[in-house]
Amino acid sequence: MPLIQSTDYRPPGLLRWGHANTMYPTLFRKVHGLSHTRERIDTPDGDFIDVDWSRPGADRAQRVAVLIHGLEGDSRRSYMLGMTRALNRRGWDVCAMNMRGCSGEPNRRLYAYHSGKTDDLDAVVRRLVDVHGYAAIALVGFSLGGNQVLKYLGESGADLDPRVRAGFAASVLVDLGSGSRNLARASNSLYMAYFMRMLRRKVREKKLCYPDEIDERGLAWVRTFAQFDGRYTAPWHGFESAEDYWERASCKHWLRDIRVPTYLLNAADDPFMTPESYPLAAADDNPEFSLEIPHWGGHVGFVDLNDAGEYYSEQRAGAFLESAVPA
Repeated sequence: MPLIQSTDYRPPGLLRWGHANTMYPTLFRKVHGLSHTRERIDTPDGDFIDVDWSRPGADRAQRVAVLIHGLEGDSRRSYMLGMTRALNRRGWDVCAMNMRGCSGEPNRRLYAYHSGKTDDLDAVVRRLVDVHGYAAIALVGFSLGGNQVLKYLGESGADLDPRVRAGFAASVLVDLGSGSRNLARASNSLYMAYFMRMLRRKVREKKLCYPDEIDERGLAWVRTFAQFDGRYTAPWHGFESAEDYWERASCKHWLRDIRVPTYLLNAADDPFMTPESYPLAAADDNPEFSLEIPHWGGHVGFVDLNDAGEYYSEQRAGAFLESAVPA
């Protein structure tokens, strides 16, 4: 401890392959039985964040978990719904964030979100404390959202609000540069095409609101994160280049500064990952930071076909948060 040496995750035989475990939930998983209430949070820069609430009972629980999705996801993705259901079952209120522009309505500013943008997460935490009055908060993030969680906890350090008690992240590209370059490989072309299709659509939507500030010439030929982040993400958010963005937004710089119990679950067969995404040294140096590397799991997969319908990541998050933030 905190490097988790033993793991009991054993997916079905056909899913003991990173690509299969990654794609199965997107293609086949349905999570039912949840109801949501939406709340809009205004941000200091004149924009907004939409969050979706799910509560296990009529009254407010004592604990709340903030869930943060991955790139171009939203609160209704199956991994978000599965984690919501698992935590509701354990008595947690769940506040599922939709990053700017991901709630079904374009955000108001030219910029939206990126892997290292943690001020919106802080705005949600402030809302939970100042308006809703929660005394115990946990942060749970997936992929890009997981990078935000880890970076936020580390950069806050000793100044973190004491009501934020724990963090859990799954499938995080701890080093964005190596991960982005890995996703540009031919073996990951299906994922890259999927992400680029959504990101190009977002640029075209933004063009309608900011016709003089967005150049979409050649947009159809933007096929990699290096191209997209260099042309759009970096200048929109004040970075010098794609490489500057990747370096400064990566959570790898902040892991040693985390001061609350935090758990990272990264599968060894995740097709998005490179060796830099398994921060063994940080887990060895920081007693508050735990790292588990199961042999299987894919990217935001961790499929487990049990009677409860809970995936391995949801079981691990539930158990960890119950121990870190007891009711």
